Amino acid sequence: MKRLVFLGPPGSGKGTQAVRLADRCQIPHISTGDLLRAAVAQQTELGIKAKAYMDRGELVPDELVLGMVKTRLGEPDTASGWILDGFPRNRAQAEALDAMLATLGQVCDYALNLEVPDTELIQRLLARGRQDDNEAVIRRRLEVYREQTLPMLAFYEDQGKLVAINGHQSMDAVTAALEQAIAA
Repeated sequence: MKRLVFLGPPGSGKGTQAVRLADRCQIPHISTGDLLRAAVAQQTELGIKAKAYMDRGELVPDELVLGMVKTRLGEPDTASGWILDGFPRNRAQAEALDAMLATLGQVCDYALNLEVPDTELIQRLLARGRQDDNEAVIRRRLEVYREQTLPMLAFYEDQGKLVAINGHQSMDAVTAALEQAIAA
């Protein structure tokens, strides 16, 4: 059983690798972005609340996201494990996730952090060709990521769960490194 949190800066490939590893381990890939969109589309109670924040251009509060994650982790297909992608994003969320998992009788086994040099991240993000992705915006996103994420990395490191993965190699090599990291 593998319960994994995927971490890494924008452009590190965590979404791609999370899907690949979930497929190989035959466990669900849980993207909080997908959960939010599905809850809004299905007009669940949490989705209706989240939509109100999203419509105002505000971030969805942690409590709502945690509620969606808790609901999803309570579904039968997560019994053999799961991969969380896009959550937690900061130390407070990581602490809240740990507390929530305790209420479910679960623990996160590993926090897998994909490490990629900024120069490569910028190139990858610029290559996506998104309208809002220019170098200045990308550099700011990376700054914000580091401000919010470094304390979270320490949280998982203190628990002995943080595993650094070199994300600056071929897609297959990164997948192999991830598989090796969780094989223990």
